[in-house]
Amino acid sequence: MDPSNRLSGEVLVTWPDWDQDGPDASRLLRRAGLSLRLAPRLRKRTMAEMLRLVDGVVGAVVSTDPFDARVIKRASRLRVIARIGVGIDSIDLDAATRAGITVTTTPGANEETVADHTLALMLAALRNLIEHDTSVRRLEWRRSGDSIPSQLYGRTVGLIGYGRIGQAVARRLRAFDVRLLVCDPAIDTVHDVEIVSLEKLLERAEVVSLHVPLLPTTRSLIGARELAQMRRDAILVNTSRGGLIDENDLLYALEQRSIRAAALDVFESEPPINSRLLLQPNVILTPHVAGLSRESITAMTCMAAQCVIDVLSGRVAFGTMNAPRLQDVTV
Repeated sequence: MDPSNRLSGEVLVTWPDWDQDGPDASRLLRRAGLSLRLAPRLRKRTMAEMLRLVDGVVGAVVSTDPFDARVIKRASRLRVIARIGVGIDSIDLDAATRAGITVTTTPGANEETVADHTLALMLAALRNLIEHDTSVRRLEWRRSGDSIPSQLYGRTVGLIGYGRIGQAVARRLRAFDVRLLVCDPAIDTVHDVEIVSLEKLLERAEVVSLHVPLLPTTRSLIGARELAQMRRDAILVNTSRGGLIDENDLLYALEQRSIRAAALDVFESEPPINSRLLLQPNVILTPHVAGLSRESITAMTCMAAQCVIDVLSGRVAFGTMNAPRLQDVTV
């Protein structure tokens, strides 16, 4: 970077896997003239902690920390929030826009990783992988009765949402010769895919996988009514956002065996998750890692760092989610 164009100021980094001495994202920010305030998010923050962390910073590379109106008001110098990932439900976008803060995400950086994890959860649930692993560790050798697994090949799989991640999942599923059902109001026709209503998808699919953002219109998209429409042998997979499913209704369905199983990477509260889920033998749980791989983390952190630099340099950043009012700002 031209020394005359060097930036100044401090960037808050809450992403827990940030490599402060790494050759990629950290170097990008430091070469631009910015310093780092590292505060990895390893648990929920209190409001007092958030207000202290954002005080005086000009940029933020964040995990799922809550940036509500109170936090944004305190962050008087903040000009960009670069969210690792694509979910912005933890950020008050309207408040950020009014304050002149650009919010960016990292689209395209972890879609294939999420799709890999989605397929892994489907296979783990169908093949009883967790149950068999636990059994063998107990020196058992269960190969009959209820322990016999199922196959993914030839199943009917329903994808709720058919954006880039849903399409990546579909590409993988085609190798298993499944019947693909898709519910997405933005999609009219897709080759080799049957477009159906949500009700029809739930009635027919043996595996249901969620791939939609968490919005007011999609919160509790799967509740008691929808779970009652699903097949008793169905498996519900969620690698999107926990709020898409009403967990109390899901717990009731799992306890009553009105659906076969669930495989969840995301939860209404993270962490801790609903303790009743830990007691369910017919649910597989992973700690919101679907979008994480060594490759995707490198791509996402570098993209977020570049977004911070672009916004502070007066450029439009890739992955920008809002259009804050223009201000004369010195950073």
